[in-house]
Amino acid sequence: MKRQGASIIFVNNQNQVLLILRDDRPDIPYPNMWDVPGGHVETNETVEQCIIREMAEELGLTLTDFHLFSTWEFKDRIETVFWKKADLNINQIHLTEGQKLKWFAENEVSQTELAYGFNEIINDFFNRRGMNPDEPIY
Repeated sequence: MKRQGASIIFVNNQNQVLLILRDDRPDIPYPNMWDVPGGHVETNETVEQCIIREMAEELGLTLTDFHLFSTWEFKDRIETVFWKKADLNINQIHLTEGQKLKWFAENEVSQTELAYGFNEIINDFFNRRGMNPDEPIY
């Protein structure tokens, strides 16, 4: 059985997405690469519980009012992706994992290789948001 992951795409009023720069350690997958915030689903945990826990642990955020975007099957995992419109002040977030946070515009993220195959997911996110960034996409 494939492991499960849960991640969230935060999008701000400038239609930018929030990415986290992974730690630069040789003992982790995809060191020093940009990634979508999230993590692995633990035993007896739902994907919703996982993303709430991960955002509390990694970013110190109390996550509410988020929406399902899509579920993707990769060779190594099944990834459930949520999204939330949020104008987070990244300078006020204390990371417990990763090096830093950054807002990326669509053209920036398309030129950046993301960890865990997230380029495909982020491209789909921008394509589905299209010209109506305030409309729900779920």
